[in-house]
Amino acid sequence: MSSSKKCVSATFKDEKKLHDAVQRLLNRGIHKEDISIIGRNFQSEAKITGFLTKKDIILDGLASGAIYGSLFGSVLSLLSGVGVLFIPFLGAVVAAGPLAAALLGATSGALYGAIGAGLGSVLISLGMTQERAAIYQTRVQAGEFLIVVEVPAEKSGEIFLLLQIAGGEEVATTEMQIPRGVEGKLEGTDQIAPDMKVDMSEEAQRTFVESYNQAFEQSSDHSNALIEAWKKIKQLFDRDEKGIFSRRK
Repeated sequence: MSSSKKCVSATFKDEKKLHDAVQRLLNRGIHKEDISIIGRNFQSEAKITGFLTKKDIILDGLASGAIYGSLFGSVLSLLSGVGVLFIPFLGAVVAAGPLAAALLGATSGALYGAIGAGLGSVLISLGMTQERAAIYQTRVQAGEFLIVVEVPAEKSGEIFLLLQIAGGEEVATTEMQIPRGVEGKLEGTDQIAPDMKVDMSEEAQRTFVESYNQAFEQSSDHSNALIEAWKKIKQLFDRDEKGIFSRRK
């Protein structure tokens, strides 16, 4: 995130109020890729059987909004990069948006060390103050939902007020910077997200990059390009005994 952007964050005790806040943000022109949420007690939690990431859903051919809605509930279906992960002191949490991608290691493997010490340490490592991070960890641990919105600095006051009016608590503006993955064309296999790269041989990785870039040129849509690239991998490769796509069909 550039220095001209800020993060506005808040907690919500009620999932419906959280959903309404996300909808207000989208209606205000905030891109879904700039909204992150983390929580433990989403109503659809019982429907989640195992730990899923966006990659898993793409691999299983389930990368549609309807599937996201049935798995994760309506509020999460509005956002991107939904995943389930285990965080010490919190247990299994559902996360969405760029913060979810960072937590899952999709954009920065260096964060794994911070995750070992809990959510608060991750937030601190991204630039949030220790006091604010501790409050948010405690709130999420108690069953509340955390929302973080990345906005241009000049809009931070407007979004701060929006979250307050929507029922958000502990609303704050911070200098937190969430690492981003590559959203345009891939220059090489080194730009494939680590959680995807580990499932492919070097040959499969090269095929992935070629297919991704072809799809991105046609649609300029990152998510669609990911789906098309994985389709090509599944077309051309089988998994080996280690579960890696390496065997040419």
